[in-house]
Amino acid sequence: MNTANNSTVNDLEVEKFTKLAHEWWNYDGKFKTLHKFNPVRLELIIDEIKRNFKKTEDQNKPLSNISILDIGCGGGLMSEPLARLGAKVTGIDAVEKNVKSAQIHAEQNGLEINYHQSTVEELDNKNKFDVVLNLEVIEHVNNQELFVSKSCELINDNGLIFIATINKTLFSLVFAKYFAEYVLGFLPKGTHEWSKFLTPEDLYGYLIKNKFEVLQTKGINYNPIKDSWYQSSKLSANFIISAKKN
Repeated sequence: MNTANNSTVNDLEVEKFTKLAHEWWNYDGKFKTLHKFNPVRLELIIDEIKRNFKKTEDQNKPLSNISILDIGCGGGLMSEPLARLGAKVTGIDAVEKNVKSAQIHAEQNGLEINYHQSTVEELDNKNKFDVVLNLEVIEHVNNQELFVSKSCELINDNGLIFIATINKTLFSLVFAKYFAEYVLGFLPKGTHEWSKFLTPEDLYGYLIKNKFEVLQTKGINYNPIKDSWYQSSKLSANFIISAKKN
């Protein structure tokens, strides 16, 4: 694949996740941490979408008529619950095996989700979405500023973008990188490169440059005693930003 400056694809990351593609829906497998903290992210995303689009009329399908693009969808861990809530979901991923895994699982569960292999820069920016998700993706791509810019081009006026990643702090180097991967086994070894982590301020700059208003930033933190994840104001490791297109 092309890894020039006008591409966001990182060939090494594609190769890494190709080898892990069969693990996506193994709840006790290599992506078990994603399965555990997904509900926390999902709650935040749903609440922000409902608030922004004033969705209150349908409790069973609260996201009906909302179009969502899940960039770097992996096996569909976020795409599927959003589709169940009525959203019209498109999922893209640079890894062919991820897309196939997501397609098979969606079909087995009777879900209509438009999955296809693609990068964000390959999409036609004339096709826009109400919501774009960049969840735990930006730390795996090349040219991160371009990645945000291309993502922002795909959003309708007054639409939302969510970016979740890991803060570039000493705490994240020790705990979100080395302890999580090499001691606790939360993630496969070598999943992250600390050099590619970004601070919230880095992302605020990218978003403001693309004429987005930052709505909120929340930390997603781990409680080792309860073995559970929760939202907080602590941003030293995992965090998620929501922003609105003006």
